[in-house]
Amino acid sequence: MRAIKSECCADNARNAARDHFGTLRAINSVRCAPSSRNRQCLVVPVTLRLDRLHLTLQAAFGWTDSHLFEFLAGEEHWGIPDPDGDFGPQPIDARKARLCDIVQETGAKTIHYLYDFGDSWDHVIKLEKWFDNTPTDGLPLLLDAVGRCPPEDVGGAPGYADYLDAIGDPTHPEHENMRLWGPEQFDPNVIDRTALEAAVNALSEKWKPRRHKLRSK
Repeated sequence: MRAIKSECCADNARNAARDHFGTLRAINSVRCAPSSRNRQCLVVPVTLRLDRLHLTLQAAFGWTDSHLFEFLAGEEHWGIPDPDGDFGPQPIDARKARLCDIVQETGAKTIHYLYDFGDSWDHVIKLEKWFDNTPTDGLPLLLDAVGRCPPEDVGGAPGYADYLDAIGDPTHPEHENMRLWGPEQFDPNVIDRTALEAAVNALSEKWKPRRHKLRSK
């Protein structure tokens, strides 16, 4: 993930949460299958909590939020801490940090989004542009999407390569098993743009500020 440091500081963003947003591009690098490289371009508020950024990325990728995640920048990492603390150094709580906190606190130009510690999908996020003094109504928003993400639990990059080989070759010994296991008529180059947009828009609707009704006297 490459990130461009913005001029937005964390304190200013917290004080004007509805006046700053930025575009980011998330890239899922599948080294064993470069032709199926995935890219999603989103517009999100820079004050978006990291747990919500995770959910936004899941919606844009067409995944199901079925595994743990972490964001990594500099020497820091953010995720959901283990309540028992049994698995070594704990990440900073993603529910208490925001996107612009990463940029402001680490000065990093690169952010990694790691999803599913078993399959180890490593995404590269590039913060492309910042907009100031602009309403954030209707965000997050999916601007563009290229390539379909691998199925959940496919076994990481090696497993995905094997899966593509199997479903693409009717003579492969695992062709029928993999065809039935994975999504119907899976094509790494074809996405359901409407479904991805709807999933991201549903989050925008869910998270939009609610206006309190005035009580009549």
